[in-house]
Amino acid sequence: MESRENAVNERETAGLEGLDRLIHEPARLTIMSRLYIVEEADWLFLRRQTGLSFGNLASHLTRLEAAGYVESEKTFIDRTPHTIVRITPAGRRAFEYYRDRVMEVLRSKRGTREAPRPEGRPARRA
Repeated sequence: MESRENAVNERETAGLEGLDRLIHEPARLTIMSRLYIVEEADWLFLRRQTGLSFGNLASHLTRLEAAGYVESEKTFIDRTPHTIVRITPAGRRAFEYYRDRVMEVLRSKRGTREAPRPEGRPARRA
């Protein structure tokens, strides 16, 4: 019985082993997704878009910056700190690779298992 469960788990996670774990973490994925679209953003915009606390956002940005995926530019506007965060070319490539791998896994899983349907909704006909 246990070997059957292991086989099912292996089948369900096949293809996921190549994902960048740094980007895969939900908060960092949200940050990278936003920066991929806008290329650069100020710190407050990212905080509002992600819903992260100041400390969590700072921690995740530090990890992404250490990996070379984002860079920060700290300036002052009327004596008020102003930080711009931008995705780097390496970060853009890493995010594109991550996105492509996820899409590849999803495409390969299509048709392997029927998704549960909400009650009362008939199956769609092809």
